[in-house]
Amino acid sequence: MIIMIAVVLIIVAIIAGVKYTQISKLIAQSKVPQPPSVVTAMKAQFADWQPSVSAVGSMKAVRGVDVTTEVGGIVRTIGFKPGQEVAAQALLVQLNADSDVAQLHSLEATADLAATVLKRDKAQLAVHAVSQAQVDADDADLKAKLAAAEQQRALVAKKSIRAPFAGRIGITGVNPGQYLNPGDKIATLQTFDPIYIDFNVPQTQLQAIAIGQPVTVTADGLPKQTFTGQVTSIDTKFDQTTRNVTVEATIGNSAQRLVPGMFARASVESGAKQHYLTVPQTSVTYNPYGTTVFIATTTKNDKGEDVLTAQQTFIETGPTRGDQVAILSGVKEGDMVITSGQMKLKNGSSVKVDNSAAPLNDAAPTPQEK
Repeated sequence: MIIMIAVVLIIVAIIAGVKYTQISKLIAQSKVPQPPSVVTAMKAQFADWQPSVSAVGSMKAVRGVDVTTEVGGIVRTIGFKPGQEVAAQALLVQLNADSDVAQLHSLEATADLAATVLKRDKAQLAVHAVSQAQVDADDADLKAKLAAAEQQRALVAKKSIRAPFAGRIGITGVNPGQYLNPGDKIATLQTFDPIYIDFNVPQTQLQAIAIGQPVTVTADGLPKQTFTGQVTSIDTKFDQTTRNVTVEATIGNSAQRLVPGMFARASVESGAKQHYLTVPQTSVTYNPYGTTVFIATTTKNDKGEDVLTAQQTFIETGPTRGDQVAILSGVKEGDMVITSGQMKLKNGSSVKVDNSAAPLNDAAPTPQEK
């Protein structure tokens, strides 16, 4: 019996050994090395940051008005072309004033006669031929007739519509021979240089803005062009709905590329420049337990070869601008920070850097249309 038991145990041991060997070979064959994960990465570097307050706004002419007529009349001549630069007091429209001029001449003649009568009565008063009351009546009559002539002269002047200031005149729908009623619009006259930009700022950022601060303006339709100026006025009242306040800046516009009504972006520089360690915002992962990034480090594999592996580290972030975020702690200058592909990584994962489709790292990004 003892011999039989020993033989059975030996057979079982042999079978177990054979199975163990077979299973070990299968496990060894199944351990195929995983290819490294493809990621994008860049070195963390310091950059100078200019604190600023950015907002969108609208361009507004420093001086702009719809030229109208104060009196009615038929258009005789038009003295400008649409889009033309006109000088101050340049004649824009001449209304027909023939009857008004004739009336003015009549009133001037009447005033001249009144002046002659007054002069004659004063001479007669010297020899006591007329009373002082007569001379006083003549004087009052002369003043009334002179005032009537002056009123008519002002009416004649209103028939000549002139530019109240120098600027560019817009498109008009008025033609010679057309009758204009008082208040009818003739054209828009605006001064383009300099030009205003009005933009709204939340009350939480108002303390960062002061009169005289530099302002940089960019506008859609004018790519790669920036315009500079300074804050010239801050409104004294907040909007009760949005709790924003309107800020006005004056911008140099010598080339007259900025036009009133144009949509633009304003950036107000506030405070001294800051020196921050900067990485793209896509490299940061925000979790309930903390904010992390993956850093690609060089290690040795089993064969002694240099390979890149991902190491997760906790960080503290600072302000952001455009596509960038400032790192206050957790990353050193020169660290290779992984900027995309983190979702498939864990500590120790093998990685391969391919920056052919790296995310943007622009301090002032613009919409990309492709």
